[in-house]
Amino acid sequence: MMFLTLQHKSNNSSVITTIMAVGLLLFIFSFQVLSQDKAVKNTDKTNQKLNDIQQAISQQKRALNTTKVKISDLEQQLKADDIAIGQIAKTLSTTSNDLNDTQKKLSQLSVEKQQFESEKKQQEKILAKQLRAAYSTGHHDYLKLILNQENSASVQRTITHYQYLNKARINEIETFKETIVQLNKIKTQHQAQVAQLQQLTQAQNQQKQILELSKTKQKQTLKALNSKQLNGQQILTKLEQEEASIVALLKRMAEAARAAENLVGLSKLKRKLSWPVRGRIQHSFGTRKQGYLKWKGVFLSAPIGRQVKTVHSGTILFSDWLKGYGLVSVVDHGDGYMSLYGHNQALLKSVGDRVEAGEPIALIGQSGGQTQSGLYFEIRHAGRAMNPKLWCR
Repeated sequence: MMFLTLQHKSNNSSVITTIMAVGLLLFIFSFQVLSQDKAVKNTDKTNQKLNDIQQAISQQKRALNTTKVKISDLEQQLKADDIAIGQIAKTLSTTSNDLNDTQKKLSQLSVEKQQFESEKKQQEKILAKQLRAAYSTGHHDYLKLILNQENSASVQRTITHYQYLNKARINEIETFKETIVQLNKIKTQHQAQVAQLQQLTQAQNQQKQILELSKTKQKQTLKALNSKQLNGQQILTKLEQEEASIVALLKRMAEAARAAENLVGLSKLKRKLSWPVRGRIQHSFGTRKQGYLKWKGVFLSAPIGRQVKTVHSGTILFSDWLKGYGLVSVVDHGDGYMSLYGHNQALLKSVGDRVEAGEPIALIGQSGGQTQSGLYFEIRHAGRAMNPKLWCR
């Protein structure tokens, strides 16, 4: 009996142990299942986050590419606006010069007209006096003299006197006729100049209206371009690209200038050159532009439309639009020296034109995306930028 009791107890312990072992296994299995389920859920969550980040990156890339395309399109539109303004401003400048020339011719013709009218009145008085004298003498006296045979010498002198007076009267009449012809000619020219003056004035007014419309369009493009915010690094990259383009341009220009003749350079003209335009230096040579970039020239503030004059004689090597600098003229002065004039409203000279010191080559503007009007001016020798203050006084 006691054995049976002990055996029964032993069996119960085994069962309990077995149950506990099974329970432990079930707990471990459940924990593993829960851990695996949690790991799966964490993995799914991580993958979802990764997908979200990748989608956000893709969206940013697409947005950036779209912005770049829009900026590129706006820059092309700005170029078109600048060129359109340049063309109409150049035409307007030519019209204004023609208008001034016409007004000068008109003034000259008015003076000549007054002179001929004065001569006409004077000749009329002389002819009237001669005619009165002839009338008072009368033809019967002349016939009486011819028929008088008593004093032939006196008659001959009198006839000679009459012939002299008659010849003088004929000369005065011919002079008077010539004066009338010249006066009519001057009047015709005067009328033609008045008509031309009216046409030029009308053309000038139309050109001014077109210019204002073009300026408004340029401002709208510039406003849209400025609304595309760029960070410091993007601005630096943009300026680097623009500076690289101008360096490449000047290198090509230097190669093209090697064949230039009769140009002796600027080496002997330090502090003797005149500035290309009257204006205050807004940015000086060598000062910080953006990041590590520095100004390679100077920016002179000046009102729109003021003439830009070449600092010395030379040949126009470049006359066109350049990204970041707008409408640009480059003048070769020989011996590796070149001067550059940027952000113009209009270019008055073409490639190959010979220019003299102080000759107008452009008009002040704000092309190339400038918010204020002025001139960007550089002097370079063998491709290296020089401080314009060392050359201009």
